[in-house]
Amino acid sequence: MSEATDPATTSASTRDQVPAVEFRSVTKVFGKGESRQVALNDLDLRIERGEIFGVIGYSGAGKSTLVRLINALEKPTTGTIEVSGSPVTGVAESQVRRLRRDIGMIFQQFNLFRSRTAAGNIEYPLKVAGWKRAERKERVAELLEFVGLSDKARSYPDQLSGGQKQRIGIARALATSPALLLADEATSALDPETTGEVLRLLQKINRELGVTIVVITHEMDVIRAVADRVAVLAEGKIVELASTFEVFATPKAAPTKSFVGTVLHNRPSDEERRRLTELHGGRLVTVDIDDRHGIGPALATAAKAGVTFEVVYGGVSTLQDKTFGSVTLALYGEDTAIEHVIDEFAGRTTGKG
Repeated sequence: MSEATDPATTSASTRDQVPAVEFRSVTKVFGKGESRQVALNDLDLRIERGEIFGVIGYSGAGKSTLVRLINALEKPTTGTIEVSGSPVTGVAESQVRRLRRDIGMIFQQFNLFRSRTAAGNIEYPLKVAGWKRAERKERVAELLEFVGLSDKARSYPDQLSGGQKQRIGIARALATSPALLLADEATSALDPETTGEVLRLLQKINRELGVTIVVITHEMDVIRAVADRVAVLAEGKIVELASTFEVFATPKAAPTKSFVGTVLHNRPSDEERRRLTELHGGRLVTVDIDDRHGIGPALATAAKAGVTFEVVYGGVSTLQDKTFGSVTLALYGEDTAIEHVIDEFAGRTTGKG
């Protein structure tokens, strides 16, 4: 793009080539001196158009700061941020306000106006944007139908369930047809069944409307359900960034393993391994399984070598149309024969008893 090119007039084909969000060497510091706190530290991040991107981290990891930087409610201490190829940093406030119109927000506590009906809440951003009354009514009806709440148009927030409130919040966030949707802990206040409904709605928005969605959460179940890729935040840094499948199947960083462990229970802890050894005896070996690597050939070798086995722990899952998991086996037989079988698992073995 030449210096004379106005980002607002960039062609659609050109815009499709730039990411939805890009952080370059972004650091955000709050306070000074002894009260100085580094919320984000030299962050590089690229979120592609049209994907559902998950950001997960424990409290204090920097998730909320990241969201507030994307919609320019906070400014980075150093570094640059672009949304749809347009800079958010170092530009006039009027330009920032224009950029915000292309960003929708979904909140944990819904943030609905209690004095307005469901339709009134959805209509509000359209009023602010200067839409004519007839156009507003048409758009509100369209959105209520999209989120499956046409019959709740005249209901007030206090008359709605938590899931219905969140769907109205989502409809409001979509009112002005944003290209980017930020969901900040959008399911944390909901029960599991309602959470599933909301997550399916987010997938529908992404699939049918082509909206890029950034999901901020501390729940790995949410990441597994909807995210294409995920960044794991810890102490203001991205400690792991990969496809959701890769993060679940082969987590590398300690915080990632901890998060995955809250959802998947296919690997025994050290304490569980001790209990399994006492209960079953034998040599324990934990083996990873995926679409290319099963345990059949090694077990065939075991049978020939006179080694018997018992499956004592494990689980197999499917994610993004791929299979992954692990099983822990107790092997019985001569030590040399067991070692030979374990060698068959070379490259996939994660532990030996």
